[in-house]
This record gives sequence, C-alpha cells and structure tokens, in this order.
Amino acid sequence: MLTAADHEALRQAHALLENPGLAARLTNLVGSPVERFLGKLPESWNAQLGQVTRLALSKAADAALFTLNDKPADQSSNWWHKIGAAASGGVGGFFGLAGLAVELPISTTIMMRSIADIARSEGESLADPDTRLACLEVFALGGKHASDDGAESGYYVVRAALARAISQAAEYAAGNIAVEKAAPPALMRLITLVAERFGIQITEKAAAQAVPAIGAAGGALINTLFIDHFQDMARGHFIVRRLDRCYGEATVRQVYENLSKERDS
Repeated sequence: MLTAADHEALRQAHALLENPGLAARLTNLVGSPVERFLGKLPESWNAQLGQVTRLALSKAADAALFTLNDKPADQSSNWWHKIGAAASGGVGGFFGLAGLAVELPISTTIMMRSIADIARSEGESLADPDTRLACLEVFALGGKHASDDGAESGYYVVRAALARAISQAAEYAAGNIAVEKAAPPALMRLITLVAERFGIQITEKAAAQAVPAIGAAGGALINTLFIDHFQDMARGHFIVRRLDRCYGEATVRQVYENLSKERDS
C-alpha cells in the first residue's frame, strides 16, 4: 500500500503523463489547430522524417548523458535547459522548415540532458544502463500512435510496446554502456521504435513552425513548449519508476489505473 505522500506523487505523475498532448499545447500557442498546417509540410517530409528523427535520437543518446555527473541531486535544472532549447528553436524558426534538420539534433540532445537531470533528481543512477534506456524511452511518451489501445492508459501502452526492445537493448548495454556509432541491432530497434512515436510529435512541431510569419521568436516559443512537454513526461516517468522500486510495478500500475478510472468517471 502506498503512503499518502507517495500516492500524491503518483497522482502528480498521472496528471503529467495523461494530460493533453503536444498538439493541443501547440494549438494554444499558435492560435489555430496544428492539424490545419500538417498539409503545408513538404511532400517529401514524411520520407525524410524517420531518418532525421533517428539521427537526432542517436546523437542525443550518444552525447547528452556524458555531460552530467552521477552525483545525486534534489532538483533538476529545468530552466537552464529551456533556455538552451529556446535558443536552438530561435535558429530553427529563423530558417523555417529547412533549418529543422540542423536544429533537431541540437534540441533533442538538450532535451535528453534535461531528461537525465530529472532522472537523477528522482534517485536514478546515470551510470546504470537501464536508466539511460529509460531516458530514451521518454521520447516515446505523450503522443498517440495508430496501434495504441484506447482502453488502456497511454503511459502503459507505450511501456508495453517498448518492453521487448528495451529488454534486448539492456542486455547489450549491460556490457557496453556507451552508444557506439555503429549501434547494435537491439539498440537500433529501440531507437527506431522510439523514433516512430517521437516523429509524430516532431511533425506536430514542424506544423506549428509552418504557421506563416512564425519567425525566430515563434520558433523559440515552440521549442520552449516542446522541451516543457518532455520535461513533464520525464518527471512523471521517473516518479513512476521510483515508486516501482519501492512497491513493485504491479502495485504501482494498479493504483495508476485506478486514478485513470477516477478521472474518467
């Protein structure tokens, strides 16, 4: 049975993880439904998206975690990472969609570093390969996928979809922590699965940037909202993982699903 404090922490995690997705937040920012601008993306966009997204995730996984030490921290530096993301978004906004391929690996690396910082603040060890894979997993959260079962909470749908790939990647990572340039098939499979979901949110971000006259300032705001979304996903995810370590995954999931039923009733 969860303590009152831990039950409240899980309620916070549930509110973060099951809140409206990135598209709704972007719509509130740009003032028009993001879907309206999806058709304005170049026809070649979908073909290029997968490659750009996988490259961004690979670079982020390879670089970001090694710029943080493994000392425990009570708080994460969310605002500093928001400033970095805003700066890269300003450059991307200035050049429009053409600049996304350059901007995305930079902003994704900044987000990965922020995610790792949040993981550390929730008691995770950055030296643990499982933590590093869990940081990568965050990029798959907060976006709907065509194969998702709407009858289940979105968070656990994603965890189930990635479970096998994470397990296989963990077997490799246990002996080879660093992500090498020539990543093994198990790790590349995980990156590909995460990229499929992350790519949906990249498309939504690009659609928002396709709004006429969005400019550098608008690009900075979009990227601030973008990293804020994934910081929320990370905080919720690592709260759940912290509670999993205390109470077991089955117990935490049952309470989480009960919170979903309370919300829907």
